[in-house]
Amino acid sequence: MSAREQLLAEAAKRILISDGAWGTQIQTFGLAEADYAGNLGLARDQKGNNDILALTRPDVIEAIARAYLDAGSDILSTNTFSSTTISQADYGAEHLVRELNLANAGIARRLADEYAAKDGRPRFVAGAIGPTNKTLSLSPDVNDPGYREIDWDHLVAVYHQQAAALIEGGADFILIETVFDTLNAKAAIMAVKQLERELGRDVPLMLSMTLTDLSGRNLSGHTVEAFWYAVRHARPVTVGLNCSFGAAQLRPHVRALSQIADALIMVYPNAGLPNELGQYDEMPETTAALVRDWAEHGQVNVLGGCCGSTPAHIAEMAKAVQGLPPRLLPNPTPVTRLAGLEPFVMAV
Repeated sequence: MSAREQLLAEAAKRILISDGAWGTQIQTFGLAEADYAGNLGLARDQKGNNDILALTRPDVIEAIARAYLDAGSDILSTNTFSSTTISQADYGAEHLVRELNLANAGIARRLADEYAAKDGRPRFVAGAIGPTNKTLSLSPDVNDPGYREIDWDHLVAVYHQQAAALIEGGADFILIETVFDTLNAKAAIMAVKQLERELGRDVPLMLSMTLTDLSGRNLSGHTVEAFWYAVRHARPVTVGLNCSFGAAQLRPHVRALSQIADALIMVYPNAGLPNELGQYDEMPETTAALVRDWAEHGQVNVLGGCCGSTPAHIAEMAKAVQGLPPRLLPNPTPVTRLAGLEPFVMAV
């Protein structure tokens, strides 16, 4: 059975649980520059380069992964949000991109298999790909709207390098997450489709959009409905929302997406909104009650957490939705659905 088929089979039985935040969990270890830099001999300061810890402090990455698996995670994401040449350029570590992805995916794969062997419940590895700090849709220069820092072919090649290493390292899926620019996501989709042709097999996609305002749009201006119509052709195994806001603010947008997407809905919100100091105060029980409401209304298939969420949040979510039926996928009428900034359905 393929990873796609196995995930769909498990998701038909129950609401699945993914993991929580990596960045804010890493911060709790109070690591110093030496922890990040290790003995790699890099010229620039590495503090804050979370992805590199798979090479210099793999014990930290393993400890966090185990904590999420112990909390009940069915899907473990790789700590590779910034493991592209674009993002690693900030640290002068572009040459380590393949190693970063292989190492992080390898840790996740080994632990997922270990936990599955213990109780017979499948655990899945989602190879996480972040949006980079560049955008194809918008100019960074207000005086030159036509200027772009990167072009399409370059971004496709960057994503292809990362996706190939993640799959080689043992990832079941490629998770294109925190999508603030739909065109960036399309470049990542193309990279994975190229990889599929090279490997001669299905490489299942998970897609997760992030909203930049409460009206329900991402930075490139797309509503959740328009985003879905723009990416549905990629046949993602899951689509959903992450980061942005807490669960309370995401509620209407989760409902809107759940009504139209014929894919599993995966949502992993922040643990509320940050306070004045940038800390997340929402208690695990509060987050769990909010996401349980989605489950009770048949709107979700996979739940997890983003910024500020902890293993305690994941454990409470798992407890809150235990026994609740998973969302049933809709069977949309075959019509032409297009996307500008708004969705457009051609009349029949």
